[in-house]
Amino acid sequence: MTDIAAGSISGSLAPRRRFVLLRRLAGHRSFQVGLILVALLTLAAIFAPVITGVDPSSMKVRFRFKPPSEAFPFGTDNFGRDIFTRVLYGARVSLWIGLAVAAMSGLFGAVIGILAAQFRRLDAILMRVMDALMSFPAILLALGVTAALGPRMESVIIALTVAYVPAGVRIVRASALVVRELDYVEAARIAGASNIRIMVRHILPNSISPLIVHVTFVFAYAILAEAALSFLGVGVQPPTPSWGNIIAEGRDYATEAWWVMLFPGLGISLAALGLNLLGDGLRDILDPRLKGRG
Repeated sequence: MTDIAAGSISGSLAPRRRFVLLRRLAGHRSFQVGLILVALLTLAAIFAPVITGVDPSSMKVRFRFKPPSEAFPFGTDNFGRDIFTRVLYGARVSLWIGLAVAAMSGLFGAVIGILAAQFRRLDAILMRVMDALMSFPAILLALGVTAALGPRMESVIIALTVAYVPAGVRIVRASALVVRELDYVEAARIAGASNIRIMVRHILPNSISPLIVHVTFVFAYAILAEAALSFLGVGVQPPTPSWGNIIAEGRDYATEAWWVMLFPGLGISLAALGLNLLGDGLRDILDPRLKGRG
């Protein structure tokens, strides 16, 4: 009965809370700027075929190393390929990898973190595994996993997910350990609610806010890490363009064709900036300790 009443009250307050949250986000300057940057990059990636109408792998050797001009806004590379087209198509790959890593690390982080907080016996085992993974720098762990699985897009997603899951697990577990001791959770337990119901209905919704903020930063970290892996030759392989391998292809011509490395580097910087601004805005709004600063 108590569980039903608590659910009814929570349900009646939810629309109002969502409205207040959306209103505060809409008025937060960092969130607005970050959202605009990420939206523009996403739209450019989605509509790349419409914007350019050029095959990113199309080679025209007679136009090799053309500097930025009206015909080639970002110039061309050593094979005469249009850098503007390759940067737009590279955004598709890099943003997709970042999104997939953020989603998967958030999902696994939430599930493992809640299980660790709810079941003490599992906690010791799961957290020791997470501690072992966190003992390695994320990029080195991802490099090792990618080298073992082979240099392809799926391997990069798996490797970066493995590298970033532990931090998400610890964040969710820390929040869930606090929430599971609150009065309404204890009331639900006394009322006979099952462990699964308690975890899904009460603990998870009230522990997820820090993870949402964390996932936006993971998105940015994953884009940077994918670029690093592709630059080292163990990430996305040519001829598929990604921001990282475009930079890698231009490193031998940095002095004579600086534009080959500049524009994909700007894409990485803008994506990371936008996602970090989004994360800052979400953190200011969702973290009660920062309430009123947005």
